[in-house]
Amino acid sequence: MERVLSLVSDFVWGPPVLVLLMGTGLYLTIRLKGLQLTQLPFALKQAFSLHQDHESAGDISHYQALMTALAATVGTGNIVGVATAVVVGGPGALVWMWLSAFVGMATKYGEAILAVKYRETDSKGMMAGGPMYYIEKGLNARWLGLIFAFFAVIASFGIGCGVQTNSIASAIRGTFQIPVHITAVFLMITLALVILGGIKTIGKVVSFFVPFMMIFYVSISLFVIVSNYELLPAVFSVIFSSAFSSQAIAGGLAGAAIRYGVARGVFSNEAGLGSAPIAAAAAICDHPGRQALVSMTQVFLDTIVICSMTGIILVMGGEYETGLKGAELTMSSFRIFVGGIGPYIVTIGLFLFAYSTVLGWSYYGERCINYLFGQRLIMPYRVLFIAVAGIGALSTNLDMIWNISDVFNGLMAIPNLIGLLALSGVIVSESQDFNEILRKEKKLRIRNSKK
Repeated sequence: MERVLSLVSDFVWGPPVLVLLMGTGLYLTIRLKGLQLTQLPFALKQAFSLHQDHESAGDISHYQALMTALAATVGTGNIVGVATAVVVGGPGALVWMWLSAFVGMATKYGEAILAVKYRETDSKGMMAGGPMYYIEKGLNARWLGLIFAFFAVIASFGIGCGVQTNSIASAIRGTFQIPVHITAVFLMITLALVILGGIKTIGKVVSFFVPFMMIFYVSISLFVIVSNYELLPAVFSVIFSSAFSSQAIAGGLAGAAIRYGVARGVFSNEAGLGSAPIAAAAAICDHPGRQALVSMTQVFLDTIVICSMTGIILVMGGEYETGLKGAELTMSSFRIFVGGIGPYIVTIGLFLFAYSTVLGWSYYGERCINYLFGQRLIMPYRVLFIAVAGIGALSTNLDMIWNISDVFNGLMAIPNLIGLLALSGVIVSESQDFNEILRKEKKLRIRNSKK
């Protein structure tokens, strides 16, 4: 069984699908005229504006939708995934992680614009959207939407829940010597208080929780990097030479850097996998293009900011060639620069990241359950999800579950990318329409400023 899973995983996260992911992002980048460069400042302004839209259709604000998506994506991949990429693919993997993030911003934009355009209101008056809806309504292929939703539900229990709480419990036990059963009970109670309240409760919680966890990790990482700025020229020299040098190419390291850099980048920011547009569909907005720009910033914040800081510190520490892996490598690297508190910083960061991932994925799975079976199974799904969180924290061996969920997480990308490519004309058309709205808004601001 494990060999079969390994073969399937090698395909799902192997060159064919990764090329499809990168290719789709590059294709959309070209068709959208590189909007991730030209529109990023405006997108960030929209995301963090104090004047959020409360009048248009939707369940949560732009900001809350972004925080929900960030909650799900800023997870163990930002600590463990980056470490894996650097160990296996060398420092050059960071270059390919950045490139995958760049084109992934266009992918994320396209996913969100379709999610809002094709969303609908369910029987409870809540917004329902995501790849399953734009595949069904845009392509008239409900069967493909059902496949996506099924893959997403399986992934929500695994990569979105059990393996996350297991990482939390293991890290806390190793650093603070707190027994896993205490952590399991704590997680189940706190998760129940949030998840049972649905998307509006999740949106309110993550709107405070996610900024705190990002500020915590980013501020400490910035302190380490700035305090050791003299190492940066050597760090970037190693990163780029590892990615493009003749020795790297001749030794096959460049291929490993490309594969693991792209794979871990996608694993972290989930651009193309189809999960984040489920949250985007719930946003209060007057036009799909506005939320699409906000959603695009998720990739920038997740990979360009947070993953980059982890990667730079790993290379600065030079511990990636010692045999250490995953969280242990990140802890050891932080210990070099901040001493004995390093493991505590990484453990707290891992807890915050993994906990937020569980919250975000609970909503993704819930929406997919609603698509598959309707409202009647939403509450049973929430209860089962909370139970899986506790079981995951108590488990001593999740290798099989991790492999299965990793496969299904990757399989989500295939129907989603089919939808994105087939509906790329709609993405471009909606973008042109929104650009016209922005031009009119700009003229109005200029006219009012002259009065």
